[in-house]
Amino acid sequence: MHVAVFGGSFNPPHVGHQLAALWVLETAGVDELWLIPALVHPFEKALAPFEHRLRMCERAAAALGPRARVSDVEARLGGPSRTLRTIETLQEANPGVAFSLVIGSDLVAESSTWHGAERLRQLVPFIVVGRQGRDAAVASARTAADAGTQPLAIPDVSSTAIRAALAAGRPTGSWVPRRVLEYILENRLYGAGASASAGDESAGSGGGAPVG
Repeated sequence: MHVAVFGGSFNPPHVGHQLAALWVLETAGVDELWLIPALVHPFEKALAPFEHRLRMCERAAAALGPRARVSDVEARLGGPSRTLRTIETLQEANPGVAFSLVIGSDLVAESSTWHGAERLRQLVPFIVVGRQGRDAAVASARTAADAGTQPLAIPDVSSTAIRAALAAGRPTGSWVPRRVLEYILENRLYGAGASASAGDESAGSGGGAPVG
């Protein structure tokens, strides 16, 4: 089995994440994609509680079908997120599974500075996803070829802008999946109050199951 690892803060998960995940599932030759929310941001940025972000990821993954799943491995590891440590843990726990790492094209240049960057590149190929308005060309031909795909520009949805809109009681437009928005409003995350509206969106059902 081939699994794409898609890590991030997911604070909150948004439609840009869903679009990237769907593109990887449909074009990168993987069997599953695992969303892995960070427990603690590596640069100590403030995040919503992990349990809330995990549940929101499950709701976002549910819309993509059974091939998209959610892992709480970062919570079990503890401490700030370190991609190399996460990959090593997943490989040890899942012998025989081939892993690839989903990475935004805007992070390709800085990935060489990550903890254990050289070892990480030895362990997993990268699947590069471009972001609209960013320079997708920074994804080298070699990096894109790792998974046999070409970088694609996904709409550049900003989690920061989403949080600001929620705190101000403004609509989040088409940025947030409806079931994620429902969860945010129900739990009053990011300063969202009872006055915030989900518009005409109605509740769905189901949720992604955590995996190892």
